[in-house]
Amino acid sequence: MRGDLPHKGSLEVICGPMFSGKTEELIRRLRRAQIARQRVVILKPGIDDRYDADHLVSHNLVKIPSVQVRTSQEVLEFGREAEVVGIDEVQFLDDGIADVCERLANEGRRVIVAGLDQDYRARPFEPIPSLLARAEYITKTLAICVSCGAPAGRTQRVAALGGRILVGSSDVYEARCRRCFEPPRDEPTAAETKGEGT
Repeated sequence: MRGDLPHKGSLEVICGPMFSGKTEELIRRLRRAQIARQRVVILKPGIDDRYDADHLVSHNLVKIPSVQVRTSQEVLEFGREAEVVGIDEVQFLDDGIADVCERLANEGRRVIVAGLDQDYRARPFEPIPSLLARAEYITKTLAICVSCGAPAGRTQRVAALGGRILVGSSDVYEARCRRCFEPPRDEPTAAETKGEGT
């Protein structure tokens, strides 16, 4: 036992491309924990304000109240008040988030995160690879390719904008399968190569 929590900590990762139902699956699991009367904290990065500042909202407009955070340290502070910690769009948080999730799980909390496993160049998108290596449970979601209808595992950027991190929806991105995905022709910027976004 650690604190008042039984030692049943775990880390669950839901990952895949945009439009694949990651946020809906996260919301489904968090609602079930709430029905079970567990103490649940639901977090999202402050950078993601596409639909609502105070809710996780899927592209299909399924939503649940949440709290915005800016740093992994804030995740740690909020997480210590809960039995279940849900984090959406985890790829937008700082490099310390994988260690924070591990720490919360080691303290007996059920940590559930959702995020993109690849960027718009189809390169691994940290911290998802680090979280996958530590997770007990992994769910890979697939979307539908807008070009051919096949299962889609890639996110195609269709707007000529920005660096690695560009928050957007169907106005900026499409789901594509491996065959229909078209990698950008330009070279990554120095910041992108180091894993940073602008």
